[in-house]
Amino acid sequence: MFSFKKISKVLRLVPAFIVLVAALFPAMVEAADTPDTLTLTGGEIFIGKLVRSSSDSMTFHSDGAGDVTVAWAKVKEFTSSRTFAVIPKGVELKAKQAESGIPRGSIHVADQQIQITSAAGQPLQTVPTEGAAFIVDEDAYQKALHEANFFEDWKGAVTGGVSLVTATQKSETFTSAVHLVRAIPDESWLAARNRTLFNFVSSYGKVHESNAPDLKTDLIHFDGERDEYFSPRVYALQQAAFDHNFSLGLTLQQSYGGGLGWTVVKSSRQTLDVKASGSYMSQQFTDATNKNLIGSIFAETYHRELFGGIKFDEQITAIPAWNKTEAFSANGGAGITIPLKKGLGFNLSALDTFLNDPPSGFRKNSFQFTTGVTYSLP
Repeated sequence: MFSFKKISKVLRLVPAFIVLVAALFPAMVEAADTPDTLTLTGGEIFIGKLVRSSSDSMTFHSDGAGDVTVAWAKVKEFTSSRTFAVIPKGVELKAKQAESGIPRGSIHVADQQIQITSAAGQPLQTVPTEGAAFIVDEDAYQKALHEANFFEDWKGAVTGGVSLVTATQKSETFTSAVHLVRAIPDESWLAARNRTLFNFVSSYGKVHESNAPDLKTDLIHFDGERDEYFSPRVYALQQAAFDHNFSLGLTLQQSYGGGLGWTVVKSSRQTLDVKASGSYMSQQFTDATNKNLIGSIFAETYHRELFGGIKFDEQITAIPAWNKTEAFSANGGAGITIPLKKGLGFNLSALDTFLNDPPSGFRKNSFQFTTGVTYSLP
């Protein structure tokens, strides 16, 4: 028979194994496309690839300079033989509408005008740069229109860390985390339909010394959420979460709920969501105490793309219980991921968990700081 303890140990090792495999066997790099050419008004010339654009700027990637974001006003000329779709400013399309009325072809930019040319070499349309909200390459355009199955379009990161010490004392620490998100569609120029999120965090540590009891840390958190959008930034949500925290005397906490969410900030660089839901919670403690709670979950999550590909993530959750007000809990965490090479990065993160009514002899608060190697899903 499999016990909760055996299953939790196996789960902790999975993220670390994925990180190791990703480090040893990196994905094959596809052959490069014919490079695009960007010339600035100051005379600088970049050879590479258009990454993304807005009505006032564009981001260009070159092997020598990395990602360079420049205002359209500073662009003297841009040329590419690739096919692009030019999305008008102020338009947020639904997937089924995207094929109609969107000019597509190779582009040439000069004097703040985007000249779109068909595959046959015929001029199609000229659009001012300030009137084009997005310029999307053909591959990304077609992928956005594709109806993906459940196993496609997942993004996120897997983190694993291990520490082993053998001396007068023997200690071992295993940390792991998996953060996955699937947004359909994932493009800001298409109206959002749904989003699925999964998060898994674990930390296990043990210190052994002769003639003394072992000191143990054992923390597991798993949650899932499904969002269904009924406006560009407002959505209904369903969520479930499971927690085990030996340090707080919590054997297992289960929570299930539903509510509303609002994307307060949404851009290519950052997002901020606030959420509120009603929930049912079941708590089982090490002293055999069981509690059934009716409460709410109030949460906010923030993601920010920093310079050099560095990513910052932060979340705070407050969980009051209305039928037993003393059974209040909360958690907050923040992490930063520094890219290294081919999807691999270095992660620093902290997680603080508060439980207002733990069993006698346990503290109300646990704090965890972890470091590890991260693999970001392509």
